[in-house]
Amino acid sequence: MFVDEVKIYARAGRGGRGCVAFRREKFRPKGGPDGGDGGDGGSVILRADHDLNNLVAQYYQPRLIAEDGEHGMGKGMKGRSGRDLIVRVPCGTLIWRLTPPAPGPEPDREERHIPLSTSVRPMLPYAGRLPGGGAGGSQSVPLPRGTGPARGILVADLTEHGQEFVLCRGGRGGLGNKHFATPSRQAPRFAQPGEPGEEGEFLLELRMIADVGLVGYPNAGKSTLLTAISRARPKIAPYPFTTLHPQIGIVEYPDGHRVVVCDIPGLIEGAHRNAGLGHAFLRHIERCKVLVLLLDMAGTDGRQPWDDYHHLLEELELYDPALLERPRLVVANKMDEAAAESNLRRFKRRVPRTPVLSISAALGEGVERFKKAIREAVEAQVGGCSPR
Repeated sequence: MFVDEVKIYARAGRGGRGCVAFRREKFRPKGGPDGGDGGDGGSVILRADHDLNNLVAQYYQPRLIAEDGEHGMGKGMKGRSGRDLIVRVPCGTLIWRLTPPAPGPEPDREERHIPLSTSVRPMLPYAGRLPGGGAGGSQSVPLPRGTGPARGILVADLTEHGQEFVLCRGGRGGLGNKHFATPSRQAPRFAQPGEPGEEGEFLLELRMIADVGLVGYPNAGKSTLLTAISRARPKIAPYPFTTLHPQIGIVEYPDGHRVVVCDIPGLIEGAHRNAGLGHAFLRHIERCKVLVLLLDMAGTDGRQPWDDYHHLLEELELYDPALLERPRLVVANKMDEAAAESNLRRFKRRVPRTPVLSISAALGEGVERFKKAIREAVEAQVGGCSPR
């Protein structure tokens, strides 16, 4: 099961309350206040882990509750702090804080069928580091084009292994009564209560981190190509939409160099409007350094390769114009078919000044040239502006 988007509820632990106690010993019957402090509540922390590739764990456990702090005790003993809840998420996870909907007009009392709640739990501030380096949760980050919830604020982007983000910070423990003793008030009979921990609803969204993204229409041969260049074994079948979720493959070279390739499910017209789950697929190529437009040059599904090429560029531009600024390779697949050669000549006449790499992923022809081409394209981007 592949999950790349999940809504969760997180709540940090509450701090323990301070203790009201007095020292009583054999020869000191009135030793004064000695109530201990309460322990701090545990925090909810997200940690990026490159060993994970989806959010299925959060799908089955959407409520993240950290441990409360223990209450203070007599003899000045402080309560134990609650343990932090550390949740592992895959690298490339974006965290959106969901804002509560704006309250609408109150219905007429005669037409009201169910009682309305008069208590609304406020959204608490959020701790941690924002992607731009700012601290705290009050700063908002604008939503990327075409992605994210309609009423959300991007609070973190975990892209590196081991990177952590404090999703909800635990409440502080209350002070015991020994802290409130003064010369005029030597026996205080009160203490501080513990502070509540932060809480809120969040949306976790995964965007694959890969060097190369394979883009094409359904049944263009993307999964076959990924199988030919890596040890990934996605499902391959002669019908459209065989691939239903992104697949990651590692291309290894004799000198030990590696290139990460992401195969996204096939796009259709209107993908920028989320037709055919277009947004769920397109967001996984937003971080890719190089895009590979894979074309079925044989036209086995009755489409013309040059039409596919223009439609793919149009969908990318309508989804995010910045994607057209990325380096891209145009690859003509299925060159072993009878009509591929004539279609390739017509493609070069209709789309001039566009280099085309001819391959046959099923037979392995041109695969080594393709591997060399994507490595050179990725290495050319080292030191340049990385995709957002």
